[in-house]
Parts: sequence; structure tokens; C-alpha cells
Amino acid sequence: MDRNRRGTTTHIPGEFVHRADPADIIPTGWTRLQENRFSVSASWPAAHPFFSPVAGDRHDPVLVAETIRQTTMLIAHAEFGVPVEDQFVMWNLFYDTDPEALAVDGPSTDIHADVIVSDVVSRGGRLRELRTTVVLTREGRFLGTGGAMARCTSALAYRRIRGERMAALGRPVPLIGGVAPELVGRDDAKDVVLGPGTRPGQWQLRINTDHRTLFRRPNDHVPGMVLLEAARQAATLACGEGGMYLPAAMQASFTRYAELDRPCWVEAETVPGADTAKTTARVVGLQDGSPVFRCVFTSPARALAAAGAGHGGRRTV
Repeated sequence: MDRNRRGTTTHIPGEFVHRADPADIIPTGWTRLQENRFSVSASWPAAHPFFSPVAGDRHDPVLVAETIRQTTMLIAHAEFGVPVEDQFVMWNLFYDTDPEALAVDGPSTDIHADVIVSDVVSRGGRLRELRTTVVLTREGRFLGTGGAMARCTSALAYRRIRGERMAALGRPVPLIGGVAPELVGRDDAKDVVLGPGTRPGQWQLRINTDHRTLFRRPNDHVPGMVLLEAARQAATLACGEGGMYLPAAMQASFTRYAELDRPCWVEAETVPGADTAKTTARVVGLQDGSPVFRCVFTSPARALAAAGAGHGGRRTV
């Protein structure tokens, strides 16, 4: 693709957003407005095998996180010259949405992302870190805001850092049993990423390397998207809302790689708050006794999430 054809892009290369399936590619084009400001167009599908609507008629708020993640990588590759073989780590990721604005409208939704890039760190002429702050709108209506802090590592440096762990690349991972899909707001057992734990409020990460969306390619560690989905499913279980759970706001931090060959335990609890119109769940992922990630989700109270919903689960479009 010619990088000078900004604003006219109709196809985003999968390697720019680290996606192999065109159906999983959310951005549709970009324009550089200023040195550190970009306009990115995107499309949210109403019918997708994984990012299907939640709470009856709402776009999955985790689409906001995925939009921010893909937008950050797109800008890093297309505008800052990061080689496509470089590795990305999102150390921090957050979003806050308007639940009412997430209502599904038609077979697809055109989204506009206004992106500010800051805290840029370069070494040896190569981008190493950047922060993105994103505001999402649809036909001028505010959808949500969010951002990410990403670090880029060259392929050579990544292999050196991971060392013998690279041997796990593509190695089969035993698939453990999962919790019931309806308990975590899923229709299909293949989308369940949690198995039973050893005590209440705890579950084991369930790794399905054959999942086309969660594992786009062979990996030597658990992708961050899998961890984020595990956190969301754990929050759903903690809140006991199944298909009506609407994670309208999220703050996540990742502290280390989650290894494929070691059990990762996901723990969740609800957190009392002064605002009775909202429910907050705190989730932590642990491996070998050390934190891998921490997430906090905020959702509307069940009665608010259910208002206007067609039924109590994910909708098949």
C-alpha cells in the first residue's frame, strides 16, 4: 500500500493490525491531520463470529478495546515505520463508553476515531514506545474514549528476551473443560476461555489455540486479547448477569507474559460502590503466584443494561 494515499485507503493490510482474517480487521482507513493527530475510519460488524452484540442489542464494548488496539498498531506501522515483524505489548489499555450509544444500528456501523499520539520514545531511529488517546464517534455522536500504552520490540530482541520460551511456538496446548457458555455471555462453547477453578471466584484460563479470532497465528505466549476476554468472562461470572452483562468501561494493565504451558488462574470479585446504578468488578490473572494482568470493569446495573434489550443473551444476526 502507498502510504502517501492517506484518506483514500479502502483496505488495511492484515499485518498492520496483526490480523489474518479480513473479517477481523476493524480500521478501514486513516489520515494524518497533524504531527501527532490522526483520523481513523473503522467499521463495527453487527454480525461477527466472536464480536457479536451483547445485552440483546448493544455492540460489544470490547470492540472499543480492539479498535484502540488495532488503531495503535496501524499508526505505529503505517506512520512511524515500525516493521511488521516487530512485537507489540499493550501495557495499559482502557476505555469508557456511553452504553446507550452502543445500540446496534444496521448490518454494520461506520465509526470515526480521533487519535492523539504522545509519549513517543525512539532508540536508534526506531519507535520503541507510544501512547494513544482515542475518541470514538458515530455520525457525530459520542461513543466512547480510551487509550493504550504500547511497546515495540524488534524480532531479534524479542527472540533474545524470550529465549527458550520460543520453543513453545506452535506447540499443542491441552484444551481443558470450560464453564457453561451462557454463564459468561457466550453462545458457543468454543468462545469460552475459562474453566473451573479450585474455589469460588476463581477459574483457570482455558486456551484454545484453534480459535481463529483469539489465536490468529502460532504464538509462544497467551495473546493479550485472550487475557482480556478471560477478564471479561470472569467479571460476568462475578456479577452473575450472563448475557445481560455490559462492560461499558474497562481499565487493564499487563505486567508480564502469560505462558502457554503453565496454569493461569483468573480471580474476580465485585467491588461495592456509592453509585447503585453501576456495578464494578475487579479481576486479576495469576501465574506461578505472580500477577499477569489486572482489570477493572464497570457496567450499568442489570435493570439499565436490560432496558430496550431484545432478550437476555447475545443476538444472532
